[in-house]
Amino acid sequence: MQTGATRLFDLLDLYVKPQNKPDTLACKRHGEWVTFSSQQFCEEVDKVSLGLLQLGVQAGDRIAIVSDGRPEWNIVDFGIQQVGAISVPIYPTLTLEDFHYIFHEAEVKFVFVGDAGLFRKLIDVVATAPTVEEMYTFDAVKSAKNLTEVTSKANEANRPKLEERKAAIQPDDLLSIIYTSGTTGDPKGVMITHRNILSNAEEGCKLIAFGTQARALSFLPLNHVFERMVQYVYLRSGISIYYAENVATIAENLREVHPTVLSTVPRLLEKVYDKIIAKGYEQPRLSRNIFLWALEVGLKYDPNKDMGVWYNAQLKLARKLVFRKWKEALGGKLEMIVAGAAATPPRIARVFWAAGIPVCEGYGLTETSPVIAFNRLFPKQEVRIGTVGIVIDGVEVKLADDGEILVKGPNVMKGYYRKPHLTAEVITADGWFHTGDIGQWVDTKFLKLTDRKKEIFKTSAGKYVAPQVVEAKLKESFFIEQSVVVGEGQKFAGALIIPSFEAIKEFCRIENLTYTSDAEIITHEKVAAKLRAEVEEANHDLAPYERIKKYHLLSRALSVENGELTPTLKPKRRIIQEKYKAEIDAMFR
Repeated sequence: MQTGATRLFDLLDLYVKPQNKPDTLACKRHGEWVTFSSQQFCEEVDKVSLGLLQLGVQAGDRIAIVSDGRPEWNIVDFGIQQVGAISVPIYPTLTLEDFHYIFHEAEVKFVFVGDAGLFRKLIDVVATAPTVEEMYTFDAVKSAKNLTEVTSKANEANRPKLEERKAAIQPDDLLSIIYTSGTTGDPKGVMITHRNILSNAEEGCKLIAFGTQARALSFLPLNHVFERMVQYVYLRSGISIYYAENVATIAENLREVHPTVLSTVPRLLEKVYDKIIAKGYEQPRLSRNIFLWALEVGLKYDPNKDMGVWYNAQLKLARKLVFRKWKEALGGKLEMIVAGAAATPPRIARVFWAAGIPVCEGYGLTETSPVIAFNRLFPKQEVRIGTVGIVIDGVEVKLADDGEILVKGPNVMKGYYRKPHLTAEVITADGWFHTGDIGQWVDTKFLKLTDRKKEIFKTSAGKYVAPQVVEAKLKESFFIEQSVVVGEGQKFAGALIIPSFEAIKEFCRIENLTYTSDAEIITHEKVAAKLRAEVEEANHDLAPYERIKKYHLLSRALSVENGELTPTLKPKRRIIQEKYKAEIDAMFR
């Protein structure tokens, strides 16, 4: 008798069905929340599996999913798993060239897309992909085949065949090929097995230990392994998953769902923080002063220390007057924000903690399925702000002589799809995976990231500059939205800086300046002087060779759509440096 899950789809029979929840999954349609019960979810998964069998899907066939997060994503994901096929989840925002490359390399057989926009985007790519037999949509789209055309083919006569397929699947069989967005070159297909991601999900249940009455709000793309694995944790633990309609409706959805937990990338936390700050500055003088005082109290918060009677009294008052409203705006019941995919600015983590909203930062890569380390609330609180936490059970980490983080464990990928030479470059013969990240230990057991190994550059003076460290310091300013530090082979470090135009607008209001346009306002003498002062403030905490001597202000944010950021909002440095070559050259001329 099976006592624990060994393949990912085992979660359905062992945990999801017995929970018998009315709202295992939920999404909003036509203004109303629609729920999927445990039973309904599992039945829909089986219909997809039986339909795929009827369509002739063989074990090992590759099937792509291109959609924002929604119940159908999970239903199709598990349906693919049960027939031994391999899912290829793809970011909807990728370029047509990337889709073309992935469809060809992975020899994708079927494609599932979310809506009409994605159907139109991919119709020509699908038509030229020699192995793709059909594309199906989740939404009803004119001239498109729908998911219901797969589920309607579900034939109970194929049930013995489905059970036979499921029984043949082994823990180390390939589950998914996840193409990393990459900051350079073609995407790489990371081969993840059932054991890889299931080992991570089982550990995740110990770290996100809420009961079956808890709710999660999901708004990150499910093709990102971080959000995908967290959802397996939710399903395993009985936490209901409510999908936000889109990024623009998150605030409204938070108030409707009242989530216990949510996962996010730091960039979205920064945007929430910046909006709160901007609103605070808009208040009348007395309210603004109270807000700024509370913010100052919050920025000193440390969850690892007893801050003393006087500080605790101030914090209690700050929570009553100001921070209570923050928590209410986030649904009122939020007990944990799980942050990953990039470093969380310490100031943001401190203020959210001060507001009674723990931000638990973790670390991992697609290649590690993904979690390597995590700051913990469970089974006891173990947190160090500015670190990515303690290495999870079952995973080993050591630092190479140059500080690179090396990882070994059941979560480490099988390799890169059809790229054995690249696999050999990152996984040693004895199983250590080279992450490419540089780290150090804090208090002997908390892991801290300092930079990406390949992104560190050397100035002409022979000094090494870690750009992420400098960028993080610059972005501590309320007036700086984004930054990219450059200077390879130059006498000093420089930066491309994108101001926070919301902050600039508020500055103009206070200074009685006429705000014309983003491009024009950054040339205004007072605005330029303010930004210069913010850069100098950041420089105070940097080593002399790290300090930004010159910078260029950009009037448009870097974006995924323009190919400057990865879907997880990391800068594509080579592309950015090529695009802004003239501006960068002028800095060092």
